[in-house]
Amino acid sequence: METNELLKKVRKIEIKTRGLSRNIFAGEYHSAFRGRGMAFSEVREYQFGDDIRDIDWNVTARYARPYVKVYEEERELTVMLLIDVSGSKNFGTKNMMKNEMTTEIAATLAFSTIQNNDKIGVIFFSDRVEKFIPPQKGRKHILYIIRELLDFQPQNNKTDISQALKYLTNAIKKRCTTFLISDFIDRGNYSDALTIANRKHDVVAIQVYDRRETELPPVGLIKMRDAETGRERWIDTSSSGTRRTYSAWWQRRQDEMAQAFNKCRVDSVSIRTEDDYVKSLLALFHKRN
Repeated sequence: METNELLKKVRKIEIKTRGLSRNIFAGEYHSAFRGRGMAFSEVREYQFGDDIRDIDWNVTARYARPYVKVYEEERELTVMLLIDVSGSKNFGTKNMMKNEMTTEIAATLAFSTIQNNDKIGVIFFSDRVEKFIPPQKGRKHILYIIRELLDFQPQNNKTDISQALKYLTNAIKKRCTTFLISDFIDRGNYSDALTIANRKHDVVAIQVYDRRETELPPVGLIKMRDAETGRERWIDTSSSGTRRTYSAWWQRRQDEMAQAFNKCRVDSVSIRTEDDYVKSLLALFHKRN
């Protein structure tokens, strides 16, 4: 992308998403994620209403009655964006491409961090970690992130979410809030890596997908190409059996994803390219309050 064109796009994204973060998300973001960057303070006996996830099992076993860990909120949060840049991101049939919506969501979250004086960093990933941008503060840093979101070209097209999560766990020592933004089209199993990452950090999953990925239209014989592997095959979409098989595959994949999030205690939201992502993010924030 040429420099002038890129700068125009950066400016357009900044104007739109900065306004959203300032006017809509500032308070919601803070209330949803306050107390997520926590420093251990002490332990005390369990009281009615305490979160059972805060139980210190070692102390509980020692004294034969439940104790919980007490934390103090740190002055600032560190936010990490894990951005899927695999080949399947370059798809969209409605308002925008998946990568375009990902950019707007990420930019809106980034400007929300500025409102709260938080640090933000990015991990771009395919089936490898493509680029790591360490957490920093400030508008200049945010604009650099947006430029990378718009113009970054990955070396690989496949997806391996577990690799990105393992990198996050090892690279970021301090507890952070992490937004994992992907279509979650991953042939591997990322459940274990997600569990480990969410124990150390506060991971939130945001799925971006297109309606046309959920079902095949009855338009006859078409050639389909896998954006991540490059494999092509002819599909007879006029066959109701073929369309049912595809829809069942999509639903099964969605169910497996939801089960993984529930098992790992990860908050999540799914957003279609035609959806109003503002409403979806606000619903996610409200769920966390």
